[in-house]
Amino acid sequence: FRGNTRLEEACEMYTRAANMFKIAKNWSAAGNAFCQAAKLHMQLQSKHDSATSFVDAGNAYKKADPQEAINCLNAAIDIYTDMGRFTIAAKHHITIAEIYEAELVDIEKAIAHYEQAADYYKGEESNRQVLFATCSANKCLLKVAAYAAQLEQYQKAIEIYEQVGTNTMDNPLLKYSAKEYFFKAALCHFIVDELNAKLALEKYEEMFPAFTDSRECKLLKKLLEAHEEQNCEAYTEAV
Repeated sequence: FRGNTRLEEACEMYTRAANMFKIAKNWSAAGNAFCQAAKLHMQLQSKHDSATSFVDAGNAYKKADPQEAINCLNAAIDIYTDMGRFTIAAKHHITIAEIYEAELVDIEKAIAHYEQAADYYKGEESNRQVLFATCSANKCLLKVAAYAAQLEQYQKAIEIYEQVGTNTMDNPLLKYSAKEYFFKAALCHFIVDELNAKLALEKYEEMFPAFTDSRECKLLKKLLEAHEEQNCEAYTEAV
């Protein structure tokens, strides 16, 4: 018991020190102190406190050492997944993805973390907060689709846009967004192959009749027509 008391006191001291370093804007020192506190909490079998300290460490390191921030957030994610707290783990996967986007400019790794976050959110769709889980998963998947298209991975982008479009079209609160996702899927088809774009457009209209009268669908039809006729003026006008 005495050993535990000493560890608890050490945790408190590290946390106090970390907060003092934050006030002084010494982000690396703050991150390190929070990290030490997290390790001691783990020795005390305080999983929740350990994860919280790792997140605090990650947030401090974000301002000084992005890679170390990722290491701390991954440590927190491991604890949260072990505890079955997948929604919280997903949130931190998004933070890591954003660090890869903005700080380390590694789009492939950002994609991997957005995909993992989406998987965790989708796993929570059976719980009470179904709409929140669905929206959060969709948001992550749309990030993946946008980057896939940017990397010319058009088939992957198409599959995701179609998946999200199908998920949203039957939901009264989300269905108005479906036309945008089918539009983006059709554009990706258009870049690869004109005939596939036509077939995809027909499929989307059949699946989601409201798409037919949308601005997006009309624009696509004009673009396809202008492209087929090699009419540059009509193409430019449509765009």
